[in-house]
Amino acid sequence: MDDQTVSTQSVLRALANEKRMQMLEWLLDPTAHFPAQRDGDLVDDGVCVGAITDKIGLSQPTVTNHLRTLADAKLVTSRQIKNWVFYKADRTAVLDALTNLRSRFET
Repeated sequence: MDDQTVSTQSVLRALANEKRMQMLEWLLDPTAHFPAQRDGDLVDDGVCVGAITDKIGLSQPTVTNHLRTLADAKLVTSRQIKNWVFYKADRTAVLDALTNLRSRFET
């Protein structure tokens, strides 16, 4: 199995869950979906796990696991500020992943 196959599989796994898809959509446009944060800029630093947890209505461990799956697929990045972890969509990686998926299925 080559690296692209592993990457494609992790992207498909990450996108296969409706909650993860919702989180990724929100992270792609954080200012439209989240209020300003006390620590960390929504665009520059990402969105605090607590804000995502509140919005999606799942437990914090479940949200963290979903975000880790997105991070394993390289669709989001994380950053710790003080005691909080912030997640940010990697727009370039998302577009690259979608382009790679498309190219795999074109005839």
